[in-house]
Amino acid sequence: MSVSQSFLDQIALNRQEYELIVERLGREPNELELGMFGALWSEHCGYKNSRPLLRLLPSEGPFVLTQRGAENAGAVDIGDGLCVVMKIESHNHPSAIEPYQGAATGIGGIVRDIFAMGARPIALLDSLRFGPLSEQRNRYLFEGVVAGIAGYGNCLGIPTVGGEVYFEEAYSQNPLINVMCVGVAPNERLASARATGAGNPLMLVGADTGRDGLHGASGLASRTDPHARYDELRPAVQIGDPFLEKLLMEACLDLAHNHSEWIVGIQDLGAAGLTASSLESVARGGTGLEIDVAKVPRREEGMTPYEVMIAESQERMLIIVRKGHEEDVKALFDRWELRSTIIGAVTDDGLARIREGEREVACLPVGLLTEAPQYSREGVPSAGLAEMQSFALDSLPDVTDPAAALLRLLSLPTIAGKQWVHRQYDHHVLTNTVDGPGGDAAVMRIRGTKKGIALCTDGNGRYCYLDPYAGGAIAVAEAARNVVCVGGQPIAITDCLNFGDPNRPEVYYQMEQVIGGMAEACHKLGVPVISGNVSLYNETGGQAVHPSPVIGMLGLLEDVSRCCPMAFAEEGQEVFLLSGELEGDASALAGSEHLKEAHGLVAGRPSIDLDLEVRVQRAVLAAIGEGLATACHDCSEGGLAVALAEMCIGGGLGLDGSGIKLGGRLDAALFGEGQSRIVMAVAPEAGKRLAEVAAGHDVPIARIGRVTGQRLVLGRHIDLPVAELAAAYGGGVERALGA
Repeated sequence: MSVSQSFLDQIALNRQEYELIVERLGREPNELELGMFGALWSEHCGYKNSRPLLRLLPSEGPFVLTQRGAENAGAVDIGDGLCVVMKIESHNHPSAIEPYQGAATGIGGIVRDIFAMGARPIALLDSLRFGPLSEQRNRYLFEGVVAGIAGYGNCLGIPTVGGEVYFEEAYSQNPLINVMCVGVAPNERLASARATGAGNPLMLVGADTGRDGLHGASGLASRTDPHARYDELRPAVQIGDPFLEKLLMEACLDLAHNHSEWIVGIQDLGAAGLTASSLESVARGGTGLEIDVAKVPRREEGMTPYEVMIAESQERMLIIVRKGHEEDVKALFDRWELRSTIIGAVTDDGLARIREGEREVACLPVGLLTEAPQYSREGVPSAGLAEMQSFALDSLPDVTDPAAALLRLLSLPTIAGKQWVHRQYDHHVLTNTVDGPGGDAAVMRIRGTKKGIALCTDGNGRYCYLDPYAGGAIAVAEAARNVVCVGGQPIAITDCLNFGDPNRPEVYYQMEQVIGGMAEACHKLGVPVISGNVSLYNETGGQAVHPSPVIGMLGLLEDVSRCCPMAFAEEGQEVFLLSGELEGDASALAGSEHLKEAHGLVAGRPSIDLDLEVRVQRAVLAAIGEGLATACHDCSEGGLAVALAEMCIGGGLGLDGSGIKLGGRLDAALFGEGQSRIVMAVAPEAGKRLAEVAAGHDVPIARIGRVTGQRLVLGRHIDLPVAELAAAYGGGVERALGA
């Protein structure tokens, strides 16, 4: 056929890729075949620009049970015959078009990835980024996304236990919506997504197929500026039904846990719909398939084979049934009131044959479809990067009213308490939640054991904008630091890497540098990346979002009863800063919230000493393991003063730090965001032992003060009632929304 440029644009293939398809295939593909190529060669499915870089990230470790990319999600062994399964993905562009359904179906998709592996989902986390709430469109997106996450997750009965929310101009009109799901399964019940065994039936289960979600993978996720193409892309946003997904989840878990001998594999239908789910399954199994689209249940009249194969209708699963158990599996789904239909079978010829009744409408080699071209490009720093990095931060005037500066920082929507968000999420359903949203990391108990897991999402796009390599390393280190603060040993990562158009040299530079920094930090900290997602083309009006790696970190607690809280618990506790000098250096202001709020600047060069980071985390885990710590919190956005204020607010107690000696620049000492710093409170008699633990790990330690009263006092610089701190911190988001 003579393919038009407009059709290639619609399926996100360029002319060179089309010519490569013709060359490899030895003929011109028909429209359906080309649509299948567009779906599987999309950035979302094919990782064309990122796969060569992702190989830098370590994927193996002593706990890892799965090969990265070989299954729907990654799994790690946590002992006692159990494993944790986890993955994070993005739904950025759909949420920019229709925030409620975009976010809701993002939750639905990531949950299916988990229960497709036979794991019961026990926790959801999110990582959200929006433009400033002073703009009406950003408020609409923020409110819609949070409602969508809450609406879908609450209906499923899965607690949303943690996450983060940033507000920055770079995300205006192009929000980042990254959602993470974590599940638990018995090791022997872990299901696979491989389709093997010629003659084994392919069964489609769940919702009927409609036209919603057409070109979701190729259109929404693989091209730029969704806001500018609203009318074109609105039909590509899927519509979710969480109540149907709940039935689907329970039925699939019933099948995987109680009747695993009936099936070969389970695969969810997500991006690129039936095309991706079926082709990726047989590609993993080294087999082929035959599908009759006429047998696919539909909710709309007149659907073409193209629409059936590409549609991304939600709440659907593909079951690879073991031949001879068709009626058993159908009866199980009947009991759960779910429609199940055999639509095809596994073959052994390595071909994907698509029929409509007796008519063959597509025939393609599986390997050719699932092996997208890979691109390695030449990255170039942006024109203004060196100037931003070299800005003379020490030339700025120092803070003159630290108390007022602290109150302003606490009220910023990025730093302020997110109760407005958390109140909409059910974070205690299933009763596994030990510590929910608002702390450094969520803590979940593992039923039937003494163990617990610590979970967080973390990543600062501004740091990555100023120094992509250091920013990537910091994202990994801070996520690990967060789970360490509650007593978890970091054991695995799932990541979501959000960037602009990779064809632009400055964006590709950000990608390779961020991933390089992440890789170094992962190696230093000994934490593998077991699953993840890459989201590219996050741009609006020619402006890319900040490079935003989001790290979903898993930590393991051998005894969940010994998890460490963030808030000060009782008067008399002694408070120390591990690894932090109390001497303020201007370099610590790089990329900080104070620099932006006080001076309107995004400048400087963030940095991290990974060897020190490793020592600090080991020291903190040792101290918590000995039972020394009564509270623990890392210093991040807003620096030391904000960290101390949050600990005071959380416990409703003050801190007497009147004897603290701050040197150098006051703004850097109080509000600088230097890395690898953790505040720890201990009982009065434990201070000496904490100093010994720190010294044993070659970690500097400084005393800050003592928990007492109802005021935060830091030298002669800050003296504020905890109630006033809480008022600024607790209402920041509401005030920005005008609520």
